[in-house]
Amino acid sequence: MKVTLKIWRQENARSKGSFQTYELDGVSVEMSFLEMLDSLNTKLIKEGKEPVAFDHDCREGICGSCGMYINGHPHGPATGITTCHLSMRYFKDGDTITVEPWRAKAFPVIKDLIIDRNALDKIQIAGGFISVNVGSAAESHAMPVKKNNSDDAFDSAICIGCGACVAACKNASAALFVSAKISQFALLPQGRVEAKERVRAMVAKMDEVGFGNCSNTGACEAECPKHIKLVNIARMNREFYKAY
Repeated sequence: MKVTLKIWRQENARSKGSFQTYELDGVSVEMSFLEMLDSLNTKLIKEGKEPVAFDHDCREGICGSCGMYINGHPHGPATGITTCHLSMRYFKDGDTITVEPWRAKAFPVIKDLIIDRNALDKIQIAGGFISVNVGSAAESHAMPVKKNNSDDAFDSAICIGCGACVAACKNASAALFVSAKISQFALLPQGRVEAKERVRAMVAKMDEVGFGNCSNTGACEAECPKHIKLVNIARMNREFYKAY
């Protein structure tokens, strides 16, 4: 099939970017979205033009680096998947596809579709860990944990830090990401020891690096490729209030 691509091109964070239009023919419905971009770049290189810069790593839906805004949705129109798993089956012959980077003060553009997500790393470094030396793995059931708590902790821990929640939010809030990282520890006994210090440090860092406030519209949960739940934000707020 043939598609028209309107792709954001920007040399760096200081330069002024713009959309550039490309026509691409011979696109297979079996291609992933990133494979389609690979095909476009091959064409551009053969024509002596600068290829489109975009981020990717594992292409298995777990690294979170492939994020881009596609036709008004983070990671594209399909729900529950990352851009690397987005199939060209979701598009039709003759479609115009608009592709741009995340838009957030805390995510400056590095080049084209690549943004700097170090702000999320800074939040994680601020408190998203257990600092005590727990030694080797304990025997199974040595520390009883309620089944629903362990399930909720795991569901929170699968956040890949892609930033889709930030891209979806009108305030560019990172509350869903931060609350997931707080919840995965707050729900388990190992994480309770440093719970107060953790939530204070991570929320403070979230504000410091420039993310906006949560207004509970739920766009973050709707667009999250890992279905991280909005209830995590309520849990983060409770943890934060208890920490003071």
